[in-house]
Amino acid sequence: MKKIQFIGLGLVMALLAGCQTVSKAPVVERSTDNVPAETGKPAEAVKPVKPADTRGTYVVKKGDTLYRIALDHGQSYSDIVTWNNLKNPNDIKVDQVLRVTPPDGAPQTGSVTVGSGVEVRPLTPVPSANNKSGPRGDKKPYTEANLAELQKADGPAAPATVVASNIPKPDTPPIIVPPVVKPPEAPASDADAVDWMWPSDGKVIATFDESKNKGLDISGKLGQAVLAAGAGKVMYAGSGIRGYGNLVIIKHSSNLLSAYAHNKTILVKEGDAISKGQKIAEMGSSDSDAVKLHFEIRQQGKPVDPSKFLPGR
Repeated sequence: MKKIQFIGLGLVMALLAGCQTVSKAPVVERSTDNVPAETGKPAEAVKPVKPADTRGTYVVKKGDTLYRIALDHGQSYSDIVTWNNLKNPNDIKVDQVLRVTPPDGAPQTGSVTVGSGVEVRPLTPVPSANNKSGPRGDKKPYTEANLAELQKADGPAAPATVVASNIPKPDTPPIIVPPVVKPPEAPASDADAVDWMWPSDGKVIATFDESKNKGLDISGKLGQAVLAAGAGKVMYAGSGIRGYGNLVIIKHSSNLLSAYAHNKTILVKEGDAISKGQKIAEMGSSDSDAVKLHFEIRQQGKPVDPSKFLPGR
């Protein structure tokens, strides 16, 4: 009996000891990195950087000169110097980015915008909804018999002959004739606007070849007159472009220019206004193996076949 009591007392003491034991929750450290703000707003996304606009620019390559770049893009050498704020035009570096169009991005001339403010009015007046002269009421089909029947219902008809062809049919839409709008005439191209002539009377010894010869080679005698092929303004006069010798470039329009190379003597200067047929240089062999005139026409800076512009001989 005492043994049983002793065991019972031991169990009670064990239960009391268990009740006094407090279990502790595990401690977990939380990092505050990458945790959104308490406001619940998502973190602001990083905006991608837009690539630089490269339109109207040119990347300088090995062997380039500013004069050559100006010629290839149909621009004035002095304009490119101004647009790029070049302190030393002779010091351009490979991979340097140059602007070859005006900074304001002025559009090319010759575009035509057709106005949309043309008011179209019908030539035939639209009859009023209250001026119907056809059958009324149950909207019977329009016939002479139905018309006579309705006239009897309204009262005695006047002694007059009814001509059905002169009475407008109900629900017939009015005929609207829009005014004839004359389309605007297409503006003359730059090529048509320039009155061209041959710059020399010599024989053509080399024709245009886009990959080999960018113009025409015309033979002649040393000191022979070189004439302006069209009216314009001198854009360049000098010897700064390799392979052309003493060179004159005349700008005739916003897109067209002509070039005269290998001259012995240049008789004009940059900025001069030139008339068609004016003597601008004397034929020579500068930067060439023979006396000749190398003549080019460039459209938007790209060489084109001069024979398609010059008059036939």
